[in-house]
Amino acid sequence: GTLHSVRILIAEDDPISRRLLEVTLGKWGYEVISCPDGESAWEKLQQPDAPSLAILDWMMPGMDGLQVCREVRQMMTEPYTYMLLLTAKSQKADIIAGLEAGADDYLTKPFDASELRMRLRAGRRILDLQAELIFVREELRTQATHDSLTRLLNRAATCDILQRELERAEREQLPLSIILADIDFFKRINDTYGHLAGDAVLRETSQNMKSVVRPYDGIGRYGGEEFLLVLPGCDHEGAATLAERIRESIESNPLALAEGIIPITLSLGVASNDITQDMEGLIGAADAALYRAKNNGRNRVEIASANDTSEDGVLKGSMA
Repeated sequence: GTLHSVRILIAEDDPISRRLLEVTLGKWGYEVISCPDGESAWEKLQQPDAPSLAILDWMMPGMDGLQVCREVRQMMTEPYTYMLLLTAKSQKADIIAGLEAGADDYLTKPFDASELRMRLRAGRRILDLQAELIFVREELRTQATHDSLTRLLNRAATCDILQRELERAEREQLPLSIILADIDFFKRINDTYGHLAGDAVLRETSQNMKSVVRPYDGIGRYGGEEFLLVLPGCDHEGAATLAERIRESIESNPLALAEGIIPITLSLGVASNDITQDMEGLIGAADAALYRAKNNGRNRVEIASANDTSEDGVLKGSMA
């Protein structure tokens, strides 16, 4: 980023040195947050919007620069705080002690302005690299668990959540339900309006479902036009009610595109952990209910019964 947006914290108990730093840094375009002691600096550095650059005087009454460094490093928070120690000590042992406490760099007093400027520039380079790493890591994490088109969880991530929630429900003796939802005549939408329209329908349906479910419900893209919803603490009646609300919401929101108004409807199958605790079995039962919803005219909700699972949790018949 530009210099102007960079905030820097200084902790210096000597008012003259502090003023000199304020003026110098201000001239270079930094926004300066000034602290007269270690305690106030440590307090500021714990704030969620703390500056990521800090110049700390080593020797301060109360909490000194070393202690501030140690405390900040123990927080282990992101983004990283780049800390530079100002010290009159130039002995090798002192410098090592400072770096061991978690300081990134040091500058001996009285400081040389051009040297300070270069060292801060190095610090900013490291902060920029770190910000980039965090961004890339989050992107990769999202790509690994999310479907790029709908931004919903992908199949693997949704199944992970379902497995965890099933185990938790069993431990805590709680109900848990799932909904398998499938867009009706999706192939026809693709064939009639083209794949871009099909993509728009998938995105629209995803957003719509997201707005209906509770914030802690899991919702993922399970297949091409199929979605899996994980509803913790929800019995089959609650899940059926939610499925019906989703069905109505989708039906009453056709997609308006340049190609025309595309009606969208869903068929939904609901299954709960009172018929089976087994993940495969539960998905199989929801799939059987979904198959019934398709057979009974689509745009409807069907609830799985114990007959929809066999003893070993495998689906009866081939109802894919």
